[in-house]
Amino acid sequence: MRCPALFRIEPNRVWRTYLGGRTLDEISMASNPADTHFPEDWILSTTLAKNIGREELVSEGLSLLSASECGKLFFTELLERYPVEILGEKHLAYFGKSAGFLLKFLDSSIRLHMQCHPTVSFSRRFLNSDHGKSEGYLILGSRSETPYIYLGFQHLPGKKAFRSAILEQNEKALLSCFEKIPVHPGDVFFVPGGFPHAIGEGVFMIEIMEPTDFAVRIEFERGGYVLPEQARFMGRDVDFAVSMFDFREHSVDEIRRSLFVNPRKLPLDGEGERFSLFDSRYTNCFRMEQIQIHGVAEVEHDSFRVLIVTDGEGSVTAREETFPLKRFDRILIPHWIRKVRLESRSGMTLAAAMPPELGNL
Repeated sequence: MRCPALFRIEPNRVWRTYLGGRTLDEISMASNPADTHFPEDWILSTTLAKNIGREELVSEGLSLLSASECGKLFFTELLERYPVEILGEKHLAYFGKSAGFLLKFLDSSIRLHMQCHPTVSFSRRFLNSDHGKSEGYLILGSRSETPYIYLGFQHLPGKKAFRSAILEQNEKALLSCFEKIPVHPGDVFFVPGGFPHAIGEGVFMIEIMEPTDFAVRIEFERGGYVLPEQARFMGRDVDFAVSMFDFREHSVDEIRRSLFVNPRKLPLDGEGERFSLFDSRYTNCFRMEQIQIHGVAEVEHDSFRVLIVTDGEGSVTAREETFPLKRFDRILIPHWIRKVRLESRSGMTLAAAMPPELGNL
């Protein structure tokens, strides 16, 4: 059977330690939208979620795709069936049967735990992995009047004092190291491994990252839920957690200059505009583009990619297959389909998420 030209990506809600997800319920037209412990939708994932107490759920985190030719299958099953067609030979040789990145919707109703993710070098040294967990965020909306993030130290603590504040769970001392950084729909920014960070309450966004679920959390309770000990520092101790942090001071202005993305315009064959968001200027771990369609355009990529409709509606055509698209639809286009036709008479904006460019690795 030939590999399909287009796949729809099914909802894939994943349990997390914080509350949110009402916006995701509304998107899926749930009868009673609510904030629960399922605040994330892992759109494209070959990564298992690491949730203490839910180890029996052996497929939690793996994304589910559908196509008329093969029905619904886990992405991992599709990669067994069509590895070269979906990933391409070069990607397969480098990453194996893995997406090479993890892509999510995230919808917070409360501020997340202050946390930190490892760099690649830290993961290689201590976690037996070639992936850290650098991340990129594209803000889609907010329920808060003053949406914000915490990112990097604005007031550098001493390591001993920081360690003590963690052990004592002195929230005032911990948060005094940071300033709120305002964010707005349309903002795009990069979160390097090693940088402490937390997403504020009411933020809805696309999150692209390295394909792991590595995190240390220095706040043990949020929203009435207390983290089990083994979930705080990845089963290690506080010194392991502190060693993951990048102890450099960055003002809010510095963060905005260096980590908030300046879109780079790309050529587009047709009616609209195309921009590179995440590329080698910021990271070699993943890529993302924004594509705005005002009519008809043809778009070609060098890898498999996920298209997410962030605004408007239209259609995508590959070979003889056409899918209608509405806001928040997600489509996987395999590697063997190099060019697609995008069409919208009323206007449509899409995010295109891709693995890193192998020539830069």
